[in-house]
Amino acid sequence: MKIILLKSVENLGKEGDLAQVKDGYGRNYLIPKKIALPVTPGNLKKVDQLKSERAKKEKKKEEGLANLSKKIEDLSLTITTEAKDDDTLYGNIGQAQILKLLKEKEEIELPKDKISLEKPIDKLGAYKVPVKIGKDFEPILRLWVVRK
Repeated sequence: MKIILLKSVENLGKEGDLAQVKDGYGRNYLIPKKIALPVTPGNLKKVDQLKSERAKKEKKKEEGLANLSKKIEDLSLTITTEAKDDDTLYGNIGQAQILKLLKEKEEIELPKDKISLEKPIDKLGAYKVPVKIGKDFEPILRLWVVRK
């Protein structure tokens, strides 16, 4: 039996792919669970429509990530904090403070796992902080830590 997959199935194919399966597997499992549709001219048109809509959404998402990446690359943020005479901070600056600053100053809201610091910032200075916003997008945020 030929089917059109509506969801990705391991060892069978990805969403939208055509696959050949045994009749019982298709009729009794895949089709009732809405994982697949039987191959008909109408269903093929429906899947083509879904694929084109998905491609448009992906392109729009990709453009949004590219714009956000450019915006982050162009940023230069400053954090003022207390420091000792040897430029060591009394505390340290981590992901949470950077995310809070991005949200307050630039209205950019990101999940905590998107900021990748090797270790918390504990000295005054200029830092380049990688931000992972997508598979192909990893802009570098310029961050200045200065004395209050």
